[in-house]
Amino acid sequence: MRSFIQVSKPWVAPDERARVDAVLQSGMIASGSVVVEFEEKFSTYCSCRFGIATTNGTTALHSALNVLGIGKEDKVLTTPFTFIASTNSIAFGGAKPVFGDIDPRTYNLDPNVAREILKKKRDIKAILLVHLYGLPCDMDAFLQLKKEFGVLLIEDCAQAHGATHRGRKVGSIGDIGVFSFYATKNLTTGEGGMVVTNDETVSQKIRKLINHGRTGQYEHDVLGYNYRMTNIAAAIGVGQLEKLDVNNRRRQEIAARYSKEFSSLGWLTTPYIPAGSTHVFHQYTVRIAERERFRKYLTDNQIGSFIVYPLPNCRQPLYRGTCDCEPAGECICRHATEAASTVLSIPVHPRLTDDEVAYIIEVIRKFE
Repeated sequence: MRSFIQVSKPWVAPDERARVDAVLQSGMIASGSVVVEFEEKFSTYCSCRFGIATTNGTTALHSALNVLGIGKEDKVLTTPFTFIASTNSIAFGGAKPVFGDIDPRTYNLDPNVAREILKKKRDIKAILLVHLYGLPCDMDAFLQLKKEFGVLLIEDCAQAHGATHRGRKVGSIGDIGVFSFYATKNLTTGEGGMVVTNDETVSQKIRKLINHGRTGQYEHDVLGYNYRMTNIAAAIGVGQLEKLDVNNRRRQEIAARYSKEFSSLGWLTTPYIPAGSTHVFHQYTVRIAERERFRKYLTDNQIGSFIVYPLPNCRQPLYRGTCDCEPAGECICRHATEAASTVLSIPVHPRLTDDEVAYIIEVIRKFE
């Protein structure tokens, strides 16, 4: 019987395990020189001057927003179609999320919707973008909005390691970029995060913030946190970074094969890639009206799938009432709501074999 094909398959290679073992044997298992090595290599990869490693993507986002001065009662325009950590990071400091609808083709915040919101709400301080599923937002459009309305531009790149917009790496285009290295990401350290920036002052402030606000060994002049990455996690990250481009190409190869084979299926919508963007396919996400029946069919045929995401953040119990709704109570984030009821992600990770890819294609093409 065929083994179940997982949606994701985290993998720590032998050389990465050897790096971890070297750290363990060194006795320096907390934050140290290996973290510095990872920060320097990852920020260089992103074409940024500085990188600050953290415990996870959420603490990286929290730190970035904090240091940019986004605090109590400030308003941040963002997408509702993302993992809740993006929205929570806005709320941590007392700021308020303002939700705008997505482009139904890309699943990212629609810049045209953003423009209309910015024209009505002149007190919005920042835009928090999410490069969802591995596809960059329309950064040209958002840079224009930044220029026109004077807002800060924060890139949540948690799912987009190595993705580019017109040749520029995500994370290097806005005011600040934030990454997650959770287990299922294109690059993992188990848990971990990174803030990247070209602003030295911002870099120094974040480095202080994640280290208890420390100015000396036992001197502290701001309220800080313990958000430091360990050498153990960084050792995995250094090894993973060396393979990131190869693994991304494998994801792209699988995605291209899927899209070609599924192009004739009128009942299935495949991912859209705008000109000038490179998609790194953290998820290969399709849309289908009969999602539950299709998902059961895949499971019955030993193929995993996952709904990313089943509920927009504007409709989460925690955030209900925070977006502008129609008088009848219908959420204005219509495209996000529709996507949440029809999207489904199928396996696209680089550990898939050619035989497994062929089998997935064969099974999906037979769905009736």
